[in-house]
Amino acid sequence: RGYLRRHPIAALETVGGQFVLGFRAVQYLFIDVFTLRFPFVEFVRQAAFMASASALPTMFVAVPIGVTLSIQFGLLAGQVGATSLAGAASGLAVIKQGAPMVAALLMASAAGSAVCADLGSRKIRDEIDAMEVMGLSVIRRLVVPRLVAAVVVGLALTGLVCFVGFLSGYLFNTFVMNGTPGSFVSTFASFATIGDFVLTMIKATVFGAIVAIVACQKGLSTRGGPAGVANSVNATVVASILLLMIVNVVFTQVYVLLFPRTGF
Repeated sequence: RGYLRRHPIAALETVGGQFVLGFRAVQYLFIDVFTLRFPFVEFVRQAAFMASASALPTMFVAVPIGVTLSIQFGLLAGQVGATSLAGAASGLAVIKQGAPMVAALLMASAAGSAVCADLGSRKIRDEIDAMEVMGLSVIRRLVVPRLVAAVVVGLALTGLVCFVGFLSGYLFNTFVMNGTPGSFVSTFASFATIGDFVLTMIKATVFGAIVAIVACQKGLSTRGGPAGVANSVNATVVASILLLMIVNVVFTQVYVLLFPRTGF
């Protein structure tokens, strides 16, 4: 009985709380936008903080991701005698899988943990309870601007990873592996479609929302003093990464089923 209460039931309560928080945040977002009550200043402040905390690490991670994919697909293409397809394989891998996942993981590690620590600190200092007593909506004042900021920054970081990852793979394939520049670009242009980029942007939007909702829910449910804040931050990173992996698999599988790749 104690195990069920501590683990499976607690997990269901956490997921349910995150779903309710996300639904109410989106609801308040549309209401505040149409009634001109959206906290734009707080949104700009949070977006600037998330971008400053995540942009540089994301760029540094995108370079080895692009180089690694270029090496692996270049070697595989060389073994089967299709070295001209290395550009298409590595480019599509960066755009469809690498870019949204790298941006989301860095967002969860840097921005998500910071958001959780901020809200958790306010929770143990009773600032959240004081806002509720004064009749201020915590979701409208704290969650909604962080949700929008995470989505916007996630889209920007995904675009940055797409550019840096593809450029690093192109340079490595051209100057290190003695590939043909024209072949690298032309094969990528032949296989890539607008739908691939649209799927990447949809993933980036959903991943940013997941990071924000998980971080806010963990922060607002913090208890136990400073140690509880540390536990909430740790749980935020772990839960965000787990949810991101699951949702990425679902998105990829649904896209493959709905839009199967046709041959030439």
